[in-house]
Amino acid sequence: MSLCIESLVKDLYNKTGCLSSTGGSILSMSKYIESEKMKLKVKYTDTICKEIVAFLNTDGGKIIIGVDDTGKIVGVNKVDETLKKISDIITSQIEPNPQEEIQTELKFESKKTLIILKISKGVKNIYCQKKYGFSSHGCVMRIGTTCKEMTSGQIKVRYEKNFYDDEYMIKKSASRANLSFKELKFYYADKGFHLEEGSFEVNFNLKNKEGKYNLLAELLADKNSIPFNFVKFNGLDKAAISERSDYGYRCILSVYEKIMLRLSAENICISDTTKRPRHDEYLFDYNVVNEAVLNALVHNDWTITEPQISMFQDRMEILSHGGLPKGLSISDFYKGISHPRNVNLMRIFLNMGLVEHTGHGVPTIINKYGKKVFEIKDNYIKCKIPFNKKVLKSRIKELSPVLNKTIGLNKTEREVLKLLLENSDRTTEDISKEVGVTKRTIERSLVALQKKGKIERIGSKKAGKWSVIQ
Repeated sequence: MSLCIESLVKDLYNKTGCLSSTGGSILSMSKYIESEKMKLKVKYTDTICKEIVAFLNTDGGKIIIGVDDTGKIVGVNKVDETLKKISDIITSQIEPNPQEEIQTELKFESKKTLIILKISKGVKNIYCQKKYGFSSHGCVMRIGTTCKEMTSGQIKVRYEKNFYDDEYMIKKSASRANLSFKELKFYYADKGFHLEEGSFEVNFNLKNKEGKYNLLAELLADKNSIPFNFVKFNGLDKAAISERSDYGYRCILSVYEKIMLRLSAENICISDTTKRPRHDEYLFDYNVVNEAVLNALVHNDWTITEPQISMFQDRMEILSHGGLPKGLSISDFYKGISHPRNVNLMRIFLNMGLVEHTGHGVPTIINKYGKKVFEIKDNYIKCKIPFNKKVLKSRIKELSPVLNKTIGLNKTEREVLKLLLENSDRTTEDISKEVGVTKRTIERSLVALQKKGKIERIGSKKAGKWSVIQ
């Protein structure tokens, strides 16, 4: 071979670690026939990426470049250029990286050069063309002498298996030995599923190899040791906390439901009744926030700590820990390519109809607020949802006369008054949980506010509600 080719072959080896330099005869065949295990190509084309993926996803095979469909040897004219393109495909265009499963070889026959790719069956359960992600267009397999797109069902099954062995939530033991799953069973029954008592723990992978409940089981249990805080701050930073509410220590599906109910209550609205139909404007886009919360729950690294939701004067911040999942680039993240950190937890949310494999969550957020709302670091991802300035201005104007009358109130009384301004239907028990004090303390604060002329009771003790005096 020429010095140029020798140099390029060495470069390919340095880049991929998968070149076998064999000199003259690599194949003993005298005639080339395309089959399920062999693809013949006259020359390099961009479809080679798809063909490599198909072999990886099936039982392996060979791609021979420089032979036409009849088996006639035509050779490769631009060997250097072709090797460079193949190297780029192997190292950057296939997910997961398949370097260990591919050998690139050269054969000289009839005074012509052939390039041969020997592709082993992939060690991972599924591979895709990176630009299309784990979609039917991106995931193909070899059927006969053609490449066929995989169905969404095939992709789902393989994708989950692909991450199972390495998933930390399965291996890490729960902090509690005795766990129950009544709420989980209720949610599944509500969706029409029946969980068999003797098998659902195995089916849901709720125990590790030692037979102990794992972290996934703890997240799904009726009672656990995992908090989930919702914090409101006065102003634009974390200098002063106005309220802290904990919705954790229970099944993650219930946590999600409770936190979204709370955020719905926080999503104040102003209406323009001069228009027909009436025009409503909200503090934030509820559907977008829902996607951000779901992403935080499903993709959070729970070995670090739970996600956090914070509200400031001008925005909401939803933070999940762990940064981007391994193998997912920032550009892929923005495109919405699905790469869940916690596959088994993802499956639970899929069954509940809360998330999809389409990866539309991040694009939905970007479409509404732009890429600037994301802060992506090695150890966390933060989504900052800005509040509607018009709604904020209207709300501040509405509340200012009342809040100016809080002089002479203690901290708990001020917090109770603010909560009643936001939602007068809140019960004593609800206020107690949100403020973080006992029910008895709230009852005393309500009496004090009534005596100070700040609130009044409308209706009976059981069926009525408190009203803030404007």
